[in-house]
Amino acid sequence: MWQPRSVRFQLASVFVFFFALAAALGLFSISQLSNFNRLSADVAEVWLPTTRALGDLNNFTSDFRAIEGAHLLSLELSEVADTEKEMEELDRLIAQAERNFERIRHDATEDELYVKFKERWNEYRTIVNKMLALSRSNRKAEAIAIHKDSSHAVYNAVNDSLGQLTDRGVANSQAASDRLAVAYRRAFWLIVLAIVVAGMMVAGGLYYISRVISAPLLQLADRMHRLVASDTNIDIQGTERRDEIGEMARATVVFRHNAMELMYSQRVLAQQASMLKEQLEQEQRLARLQRNFVSMASHEFRTPLTHIDGHARRLLKMKDRLHPDEVSERAGKVRGSVLRLTHLIDNLLNSSRLIDGGTALDLHLSNIDLAALLREVCQLHREITPGSSIVERFGPAPLRMVGDPKLLFQLFSNLLSNAVKYSPGGGIIEISAETISEQIGVSIADYGIGIPASDLDHVFERYHRGSNVSGIVGTGVGLYLVKMVADLHNGEVGVQSKEGEGSRFTISLPIRGRLNADAASPAAATFP
Repeated sequence: MWQPRSVRFQLASVFVFFFALAAALGLFSISQLSNFNRLSADVAEVWLPTTRALGDLNNFTSDFRAIEGAHLLSLELSEVADTEKEMEELDRLIAQAERNFERIRHDATEDELYVKFKERWNEYRTIVNKMLALSRSNRKAEAIAIHKDSSHAVYNAVNDSLGQLTDRGVANSQAASDRLAVAYRRAFWLIVLAIVVAGMMVAGGLYYISRVISAPLLQLADRMHRLVASDTNIDIQGTERRDEIGEMARATVVFRHNAMELMYSQRVLAQQASMLKEQLEQEQRLARLQRNFVSMASHEFRTPLTHIDGHARRLLKMKDRLHPDEVSERAGKVRGSVLRLTHLIDNLLNSSRLIDGGTALDLHLSNIDLAALLREVCQLHREITPGSSIVERFGPAPLRMVGDPKLLFQLFSNLLSNAVKYSPGGGIIEISAETISEQIGVSIADYGIGIPASDLDHVFERYHRGSNVSGIVGTGVGLYLVKMVADLHNGEVGVQSKEGEGSRFTISLPIRGRLNADAASPAAATFP
């Protein structure tokens, strides 16, 4: 059973009040609109049809008078017949307009004026019929005299009576329109006043709900949110109430006690969850690196191993019949495959060190000749891929700078390897180097498949590969390592490329090295 002070009872009372208020407002509006509707019906059912019927009578009677004159002026029998047909049609239309007018409810004055009009019109039609009979008997002079005399006088009387009737109808229509406007304004303002009163009563009801029910509930919700946030230093009000809100307040007190007991357990669980999350991320990273390694190894190592095995079998099978030159050629191919495997293994080791972040703590800077280092890189890739066309466009003069030779070798080897790999047609690969101010600029250009414009902003991101390299083996970390090594040397790397036309990578390295590198050895801090 509902208690008088329960929240359900209070809400039900407010809702019943709102319903009664809405019903009263609706009934009041209906009563006001019914009067407005009655006046609107008068305009639609009486005055508009009356105006239309009177307009038709004015138009048709004036047209009839014009046709009467045209009939008298007609010389041909066909013209006479046409005018008589038009007069018959106008007679029919005038009779229809009279019937329309007679079906409408009118006051006594309008009825009296209409009767006068109809009597004069019938008198006029009698004169017209007499005139038509004289015209048909070739007595047009007499017919014309009647048209100018008696017919003209009677038509003017018809026109006057119809004008009085029209003026009366227009006056009545205007009066009805004025009554409709007054009724509309009265209904509008009464309904607006009722809505304002109803709005004030609704605002009062909402204020009551907000103060007695909504505000205490929001306070309890705020206390619950603070308890969920482990804030137990709160004051819970409303425990003395005897309704549902009081029950909730007392339940909140119990919840606060339980929350205080569970806080310590939550902290322990959070620490354990954090540890498990870190371990899971580490395992996922190791698994990802393992998959990348297995994928690369299965593709990159298979080709040189197959070459080595094939040439070795050939040498064993034909060792007694092979010419020394052929033996030397096949041994060179075996050596090239071994160099490729060695290069892949070095790349794997250096890549692992860079990605794991260990290089920054073991950076070995020394005074090096970058031109000689570039020649070694070019020679290595000529031996790995004998069909490649690598052109060196820098002179024999040394290019001295401070840097880590192994990492720089890795940087330019990755760029040159990509240039060879992504030039499937065996196009020319150009390497140029020059000293510009306090920096050395190196450019590696190829005329291969190029890089799509949508990939240019992401080429140096880890594991990113171009959208046009499907079917070409790669791990997606080569250019990421290039960028990392350039940054370690306080240098810059850029790319210009157009899909289908080739790519040009430019590297700018300071001659004095990374003077601000905390990993640099003391001996490399100055340029000798």
